[in-house]
Amino acid sequence: MTADITALADVLDSALVSVTDTPSLADTATFDLDDAYAVQAELIERRQARGERIIGIKMGFTSKAKMAQMGVAEVIVGRLTDAMQVDDGGSVDLARFIHPRIEPEVAYRVGEHVDLDDPDFDLTTAVDAVAPAMEIIDSRYRDFRFTHEDVVADNTSAAGFVVGKWQPLQAVPDAAVRITVGGQEVTGTTAAILGDPIEAVREAQRMAIKRGLPVRPGDVILAGAATAALPFDGGVAECVVEGLGSVTVAGIPRQP
Repeated sequence: MTADITALADVLDSALVSVTDTPSLADTATFDLDDAYAVQAELIERRQARGERIIGIKMGFTSKAKMAQMGVAEVIVGRLTDAMQVDDGGSVDLARFIHPRIEPEVAYRVGEHVDLDDPDFDLTTAVDAVAPAMEIIDSRYRDFRFTHEDVVADNTSAAGFVVGKWQPLQAVPDAAVRITVGGQEVTGTTAAILGDPIEAVREAQRMAIKRGLPVRPGDVILAGAATAALPFDGGVAECVVEGLGSVTVAGIPRQP
């Protein structure tokens, strides 16, 4: 039986808009990965209908450990909209989210020339800048419990992101990374992102072609998390990536 894409999208869009969690879709519905990307596409269409613009894509499962944990052999991809972006040094109202977490990333900016129809085109040659970044993830699923298909349908838990100062493109294959939120700190390395975060750009191209996603000049590509995510309940979150600098965002706590 074919999955009811609209019904599944209704559940996730209602959770997003009402800021209320929902059980895993897989608890009551049977759907495959293609269905999941169809649900994601419908969710994005609804966000666009509410006035949001697509401004990039984000990669998920770029950690080999996460792939093994989820039992998958392929990265996943979601989409970023302008409503998700927060200015570096700015603040975000955490009442927008259900149970937000924040993680350190490397961001790439797509330059002027993009031709995904050209079989010889290499998206890494079109990237013109790199920056430290953080992503706010907020799975719409209760207790962050989801299947592979669930998280794809939920636009890979995308909720918010902040990008630091863009730097001329440079290699950061094994740069030290530190993220702090309040009194918590996690350290790691960009090598956790597919061995080298630039590989996430190649994966972004492959997945964009496979899933029919546009990549436009000026788009942001979030390469994936360099460390585990931290709970984001309020205060200032800061990410420092060796060689790229830092990026900060303040979380305004939800009112009782």
